[in-house]
Amino acid sequence: MIIDRSAIVDAQLENLMRQLGEAINDSISSSAQVAEVIARVKSGGYDVFVVLEATVGFNHRDEEQAPSTAPARPGESEMHFSPQDARFLKSLRISIDPVPGRSRDKTA
Repeated sequence: MIIDRSAIVDAQLENLMRQLGEAINDSISSSAQVAEVIARVKSGGYDVFVVLEATVGFNHRDEEQAPSTAPARPGESEMHFSPQDARFLKSLRISIDPVPGRSRDKTA
C-alpha cells in the first residue's frame, strides 16, 4: 500500500485553513464593538451586509531552513528573514548577515 504523504499534508493544511477561517469569523461575530456599530446602523433604518475578504499566504518551510537573523543595532529589534526573503533581497543586490555578531568586514 502506497500512502501519498502530500495528500495527507494537503488535507491537514486544508483543515487548518478552515479552522483559521472559522476563528476569524467567530472573532468578528463575537466582537462587542462590531455588534454595537451594526446595531447603530440598523437603528438608522438600514440593513447591514458585511462581506470580508482575507488573503492568507503560506509557504512550506523545510525543517533545516530556519529563518536567518540580521544583527540588531543598538535601539533596533532583530529582523528575521526566511530563506525566500534572503533570496529575494540577494536578487536586489541587498546582502544580509545571517549570523548575528559576525562582522561583514573580512579585512578585520
